[in-house]
Amino acid sequence: MTAKLENEYGVITIDYEVIARIAGYAALDCYGIVGMAAKNVKDGLVQLLKLESLTKGIKMTVNENKINLEFHIIVEYGTNISVIANNIISTVKYKVEEYAGLQVEGINIFVDGVRVDS
Repeated sequence: MTAKLENEYGVITIDYEVIARIAGYAALDCYGIVGMAAKNVKDGLVQLLKLESLTKGIKMTVNENKINLEFHIIVEYGTNISVIANNIISTVKYKVEEYAGLQVEGINIFVDGVRVDS
């Protein structure tokens, strides 16, 4: 899956992986987020993804060069989830639009887990 930008010089093709990495790193910069989550369909368990597997916790669709993103995240215990989600939405929207030049139509946040440090 790719997104295409057209200008007077030609066509720019941006791969899904690039956009997902930009969005993922932007989300990880936000306070309260521990990381992206991957769900094991067989067991129904959620696991924290390592940095190199970051994009597996992000689902992206592109319609007419408008991006819709879904984040599956794990948050830190004791943080306000709605504040974290709003922060992720505004940060990711700004950074993806700034770096990739594509319009973000919607961002959905799914909190799949809470990490408790003892």
